[in-house]
Amino acid sequence: MIRNLTPHPIRIYADDRPDGHDDLDWGLLHVISPDPTPARLGMEPQARDHRDGIPVDRVEYGHTEDLPDRQDGISYIVSLPVALAITPRRSDLLVPYREVRNSSGTVIGCRQLAQPV
Repeated sequence: MIRNLTPHPIRIYADDRPDGHDDLDWGLLHVISPDPTPARLGMEPQARDHRDGIPVDRVEYGHTEDLPDRQDGISYIVSLPVALAITPRRSDLLVPYREVRNSSGTVIGCRQLAQPV
């Protein structure tokens, strides 16, 4: 089972779906609806200093918010920043891979999923 922990539907397209078209249904194989609460990258400010008069915070990334514990037989689609922040500690995370773009260059889906390692 695959659950979508991003805030938007994940559209999976055929491998030969070209970029540059606005028809969302052309080559569409599957849509994975988002869960109600997306997983987010957590951040914790550590310290502040100033550089050239501009405030700069030192921020620790590397933990997540609203990511369920690992469960047998379940994989979770998350954003790439979330996955990279905790890889290799979680092998159950997937990310959209080989994006499909419309005529404006906006990502509308992907051709497959990937497991970051």
